[in-house]
Amino acid sequence: MSEVLFYQLSKFPLERALPTLLEKCLERDWVVTVQFGTEERCDAIDSYLWTYSDDGFLPHGTKKEGHPEFQPIYLTTEGDNPNEAIVRFLVDRAPLPDPAQYQRVVYMFDGNDQEALQEARQRWMEVKNSDHELTYWAQTDNGGWDRKA
Repeated sequence: MSEVLFYQLSKFPLERALPTLLEKCLERDWVVTVQFGTEERCDAIDSYLWTYSDDGFLPHGTKKEGHPEFQPIYLTTEGDNPNEAIVRFLVDRAPLPDPAQYQRVVYMFDGNDQEALQEARQRWMEVKNSDHELTYWAQTDNGGWDRKA
């Protein structure tokens, strides 16, 4: 059984929320793949993760750099898993994979976008009817997360 976590962005954008969650994954020695809905967003986050903090960066790569098997965080728009990630993040309405392929699937969506919100509700119902552990997290005013379900 896998964990499927829904994270609703409402107070702060993906650029602020994603790095913190990725840092937590690396602290736990989890290998991660982040799948984006568009190449433009993937490229933008790729650049951002090198400079988002004055204290450091998040080690990551994309198909362009090659050697995905050595990347602790792999950014893609495809459904592949070349770094053998155990955690998969889905952002910008990337399609939900079979959760059984991962220990944890994190579906992040913009709660201020009605289409994205509706799509997240549909995916929630799909996962709810499976054997996977399901949780829902909402952003707090300070950028943290409260478990709501």
